[in-house]
Amino acid sequence: MIFNIEVEPSLTTHLFMVRPLHFGFNEETALNNAFQVNDNTLSPKQIAALAVKEFDDFVCVLRENGLIITVVEDKISLKTTDSIFPNNWFSTHSDGTLVTYPMYSKNRRLERREDIIEGLKENYHLFHHIHFESAENVGQYLEGTGSLILDRANKIAYACRSIRTNDKLLVEWADKMGYRLGVFNAKDESGMDIYHTNVMMALGENFVIWGGDVLPDINEKVAIEKLFFETGKEIIPISRTQIAKFAGNMLAVKNEKEERLIIMSQTAYDSLSLEQINQIESFSKIIKGNIPVIEKYGGGSVRCMLAEIFLKPKA
Repeated sequence: MIFNIEVEPSLTTHLFMVRPLHFGFNEETALNNAFQVNDNTLSPKQIAALAVKEFDDFVCVLRENGLIITVVEDKISLKTTDSIFPNNWFSTHSDGTLVTYPMYSKNRRLERREDIIEGLKENYHLFHHIHFESAENVGQYLEGTGSLILDRANKIAYACRSIRTNDKLLVEWADKMGYRLGVFNAKDESGMDIYHTNVMMALGENFVIWGGDVLPDINEKVAIEKLFFETGKEIIPISRTQIAKFAGNMLAVKNEKEERLIIMSQTAYDSLSLEQINQIESFSKIIKGNIPVIEKYGGGSVRCMLAEIFLKPKA
């Protein structure tokens, strides 16, 4: 069944975020997220408090730049350390489709909140809800737009294989959504799978931030870069070192004035060369969020914090 038959807009102005109450180091996700660090320099209470401050400051920056931000509060009753990363459990699409996803970590599955889904149904034209959650029962996972980098206009989904990004589910997702797939393997310096695609690549309308050096198979790299060429994407390469500084974890958006923006963290920005910055700025204005505690203990950066809303609002 294919719901998406029309061309989707590439960029959104509306972002969804979850304000954290229980943010902290998650031992379950750290098993395959090499970006997480727990050096015991801060207490859990200090980490949680600093994460809230970073979150609130980041929301202010986004709103000051003309973006529509919907913030939902974390639930006191749910001890969800990673709820700040909602893009892993749902995605929305302009034809009125909501997709909910299977999560690798058992304690992260609590993040899929029915009250959030009901809020979307109440406020937006939502016609289809595609469920993949049952795949958790057979040990298969696909973690939303962490696993999937979506070229919505050209209907191509890019994904690097990992325990969190299952081949079978990729095919099922693409079949239901009417997308082509660009699938590849990506490894860090220790030989571990890159856990999420969105830490090593980000798509704009006419460009792609691309950590191609982490693909061990040159044929896969050539095939993916051919798709970039065919769809008019200028490649802005980033290194392994820059990937480790979250330079791949960016999100291209547009504001209410139709200005093109790209959101990245201060950590990511500081890792870029002047040439890379100039290249990016030729396409989009750079918006920076300073979230070092969230990056360190959560192992994700600004893109992970942003779930895109492509649904049409009700009058």
